[in-house]
Amino acid sequence: MTLEEKLSILSAAAKYDVSCSFGERKKDFVYYSVANGRYVPILKILFSNACIYDCAYCINRKSNNIKRASFTVDEVVKLTVDFYKRNYIEGLFLSSAIIKDPNYTMEQLIKVAKKLREEEKFPGYIHLKIVPGTDETLVEKAGIYADRVSINVEFLKKDAFFNLTPEKKPEAIQKPLRTCSIKYLQYIEEKKKYSHVKPYSPLGQTTQIIVGATNESDKKIIEFSSKLYKIYKLKRVYYSGYIAINKDKRLPQKSESSLREHRLYQTDFLIRFYNYSIEEIFDNCENLDLNIDPKSLWALKHPEFFPIDISKATFDELIRIPGIGLKSAQKIIMLRKHGILNFETLKKAGISLKKAKNFITIKGKKFKDSKAYMPLFEFSQNGWDL
Repeated sequence: MTLEEKLSILSAAAKYDVSCSFGERKKDFVYYSVANGRYVPILKILFSNACIYDCAYCINRKSNNIKRASFTVDEVVKLTVDFYKRNYIEGLFLSSAIIKDPNYTMEQLIKVAKKLREEEKFPGYIHLKIVPGTDETLVEKAGIYADRVSINVEFLKKDAFFNLTPEKKPEAIQKPLRTCSIKYLQYIEEKKKYSHVKPYSPLGQTTQIIVGATNESDKKIIEFSSKLYKIYKLKRVYYSGYIAINKDKRLPQKSESSLREHRLYQTDFLIRFYNYSIEEIFDNCENLDLNIDPKSLWALKHPEFFPIDISKATFDELIRIPGIGLKSAQKIIMLRKHGILNFETLKKAGISLKKAKNFITIKGKKFKDSKAYMPLFEFSQNGWDL
């Protein structure tokens, strides 16, 4: 099998792991990842899709009749360096199916990262997937060479593991999560005291939850992810809508809505960055409304909070307004300081008046729009301007 054929198979096999990517693909094998506050094009591949496990939901499970391929360490290094030199990528996301056993698989991923760093002097971004069941010593080594590590928790409950991933155990995921969080926090503390500290996964760790393969409500998923953030100090929980790629009586035969996935991300952001509580968002409901985003729904349910006079509102009040995000609130405060806050300057500053106009005033004056009516709430595929 040629290197190009392997790349085609193993980049396609990697697309189902969302715990690194954002937005559209640049090429078949290049995705975007958020690193240091910007979108970085990365080579996203599996080291191998020849798995010894038979997880019900996975395209790479051993019982599936698919094309199998495996890279060598040198092949992954060559691809990464070549694509980097040609400006296709700025980083690498490397995961793998389980070859032989978890430790052997993890050793191959570490060898790639080590060779890139030490022999090729690769300066780009590296995200390594931690293989469930990997020994603690290998988890510690992975973070030495990677900018970010991740291990997917996938499911909320133990019975889902026993039913859908019979070869995996929850503790095989919990232990690496704990090790990574401890080593990362140690690195952060040492960095405060000393100028030269050996980094450990300096961009932290992420995880992924599969949404829709089991019957948990949105509220249960958000409660679970909130615990993960708190316990393991995660940088991000990714929500991966279940895709019905395997015929299996243990699983739904219909893929999960991408809109549900989107609503979970919006809720996640509201809790982490906008000071909303889980109780506020769900308000005695178990699932999110697919027809309206959670921030706008909260606003409609609390008319006593609006309209807000943005000429004197606090930052926390501003970010409760539909259509005004964290950066938009900062722009409004800046416009106030310069004495140029009006509806025209809001437009020029790029603030979404379509969503905000019915919830704001400026010195008691409401927004008057002479243009044709436009819908107040719109679903966007491109991000979370809340």
